[in-house]
Formats: sequence, structure tokens, C-alpha cells
Amino acid sequence: MTTSTTTGGPWQGAAFPGDEDHRQLTTLPGWRAFTATATAAPDLLPEPRWAALTENDRAHYDEHRLDYHTRLAVVGTSTLRQVVHAGRRLTLLNRHAVSARRGLILSGPAGTGKTTAITQFGKTHEAIDQRRHPGVDDRIPVIYVTVPPAATPRMLAVEFARFLGLPLTTRANITDVIEAVCGVAVDTRVSLVCVDEIHNLTLATRNGAEVSDTLKYFSERIPATFVLAGIDVERNGLFTGTRGRQIAGRYDLIETAPFPYADEWKSLVASLEQALRLHRHPTGTLITLDRHLHQRTGGMIGSLSHLIRGAAIEAILDGTEKITRQTLDGIDLDHAAQTASPTAQRRKAATRP
Repeated sequence: MTTSTTTGGPWQGAAFPGDEDHRQLTTLPGWRAFTATATAAPDLLPEPRWAALTENDRAHYDEHRLDYHTRLAVVGTSTLRQVVHAGRRLTLLNRHAVSARRGLILSGPAGTGKTTAITQFGKTHEAIDQRRHPGVDDRIPVIYVTVPPAATPRMLAVEFARFLGLPLTTRANITDVIEAVCGVAVDTRVSLVCVDEIHNLTLATRNGAEVSDTLKYFSERIPATFVLAGIDVERNGLFTGTRGRQIAGRYDLIETAPFPYADEWKSLVASLEQALRLHRHPTGTLITLDRHLHQRTGGMIGSLSHLIRGAAIEAILDGTEKITRQTLDGIDLDHAAQTASPTAQRRKAATRP
């Protein structure tokens, strides 16, 4: 490594986010970019070299660390491990099944890690498929789609086609779209289908029932394991009625929830703190604040990640290079976490007449 502060450094030549990093996961190029990307933690410069950086090099060095903290590594929660283990088992059981393949549903409040869990499982499945078939580039092991709001059967089918990059004309009817999707999925050996935002599917409505039927048809035509995720889907009637009973009979259910203030929460905080790349942050600071972090976030893993990443970015931007309680309290959180927080609830109660 060169010692010049103007021409060398661990951040020099690093890949910064371009258009390819902002492609949606619901397209094949975006999904492949996601599965191929590993978040590598940047090395911190020794104090003398850091202090000697020119203004331009410091800006570049900080930009690399800012980008890293926006994409802080995923923490291996018990929910994520459960999903990966259960999903892996189901994909093996379904490998030679010709009918009645079983699937998996994740259900729970927003911010409890459902999307992270199914996308990380998809990433794991893709890596396993590539190891089993090295050098083969015509396979698409995973499809990832979301159910659009107020979805119709054609809208759902178009989401599948859009992921696969299939050209569609406005005159293509739903049968044409479904046939094209199923044909390509079979030819490219799709073996896992992840369907997110399943709470947008309401069986009580005609469109919702027809979308459910379309999803069921896809699961019968595509020889793959289906993994669904949505917000409190059992409360939204996904398992009610004849169609609901069919879904309940074919899918295992994993419920996600906020984490209690216990050992796993403390471990999550410690893992996120260990991943930080700040020059003046004393190790163990966040561990001493783990109860406060739980109160701020209501035990929501999504809110915890947002809070710590936001505080790390603020620490780089303001030059303090450390996270304090004051830094954390200056970061706004989502309304769900704020209302779930015991501190917020006590404040709300205190303002009541």
C-alpha cells in the first residue's frame, strides 16, 4: 500500500454506489447485484495518516465510510437463522416433489425483519445453487417479487414477468403473461420464489381472491418452494375461508415480533457496534446503552439498525467520530418504533388530562 495521502489508501479505487446499486430487487439485474455484493468493512487509517489527509482525500475517505454505514452488515438474528434453516429444509423436501409442495410464510409487525430474512434466505439459496452448478450462467434460482397495492391477477403476473425481464405488450392478456412466466421459470430452473408484501392480498375482496388463485397456480406450475412475507397476515384474513384453509394447509408459519430486552438484544447491539468504523468511538459504549436503545426502538430490529446507522453517519458528518446517547437521541425514528417505545408511551400518558 502506498504511503502517500494524496494517491493511496484503503478507500482509493473503492466501488462507490452507482446506478447498478440502485436497481430494485424485483428485477433480475438488481437481484443479481444484491446477491453478488458483500459488504466489506473498510480499514481505519492509523491516527497520524488520518490527521495528515488532505481535504480532498479526507472527503473521499469519509465518503467510503459513509457508504459502508448506509449498508451495515446484516445481523444474524434468531429469526433470520430460523427462516434460513426452515427454508433450506423445505427446498430439499420439495426438490423432487411433483405436487403439493410446501411453502413458508413470515408474518409479524412492520420492522421485525421479515424482508431481511427472506432476502437473505434467497441470497443463501442462490449461493448454494451456484456451488451445485458452477460455471452455469443460464439458471435463475430465485425469483423475488412484491404484491402491489390493490393488486389484480394480471398485476401480479406482470411482477413475475418484470423480474424475469420478459417483454410484454399492452395487448398481452393474463394467460399469455402466465404462460410466458411459467415457461421461462421452468427453463431456467427456478427453485425458490419469494413473494413480499403479501398483506396487500385480501381474500375478502374479489381481486384478492383471484390474486390468491393466481399465486396458487404459479406454485403448481413452477417447481419451486414459495416463501411469502407480510404484515400480520393471519389477522388480515389470509387463512380464512376455503382459500385460506388451502394456504394454511400448504404453508408453515414463522411469526416475527419485537425482541424483548434480553441476551439476544444485547448481542445484537454488540454486533452492530463491532461493525462500526469510527475513529473515536469507545468500544462498549452502545452496550452500556442497550436498555436505552431498546426503549427507543421498542425492540424492533429494523429500527435499531436504522438508529445506529444514522448515528454513525451523523458522527462522521459532524466530526465527533463517536456515538453518544445525545447522538442517538438526535436521530428520528419511524412512528411505529416511537409509539412502541415505553418511554414514548409514558410521555404520552403524562400529557393526558
